[in-house]
Amino acid sequence: MKLRSQSLFLGLILSQAAHSIEEYCFRLYDVLAPARFISSIVSSNLALGFAIVNIALVLFGLWCYLARVRTRHPSARSWAWFWTVLEALNGTGHLILAASRGGYFPGAATAPFLLGFSVLLGVTLPQADERERV
Repeated sequence: MKLRSQSLFLGLILSQAAHSIEEYCFRLYDVLAPARFISSIVSSNLALGFAIVNIALVLFGLWCYLARVRTRHPSARSWAWFWTVLEALNGTGHLILAASRGGYFPGAATAPFLLGFSVLLGVTLPQADERERV
């Protein structure tokens, strides 16, 4: 995987970290049933459960970057595509929820970063494949 794709992947994970902080600060776990449910699986304190799940998610993303993407592990491209799709859906979902409410929805401010990095990464991954085969 080329350096540009690696950098975009790291940007995507760091955007998810900022996104998680925004969701926590604006209490997504209080307004979105799936977030409330996942948080409640981890802890009866929804704020704590939400924080734990999101910290684990970001740490998993950092592990993917450090142990797979940065080291050009054979599975790097698969992990990059997984995160590209996941975060594109995440960003799109938040923007749709904000639009349907006609205003702000927790996570909407950082959703464009998730979408931007996802799109750029999604564009560079196939290009890197073509160049690496030549």
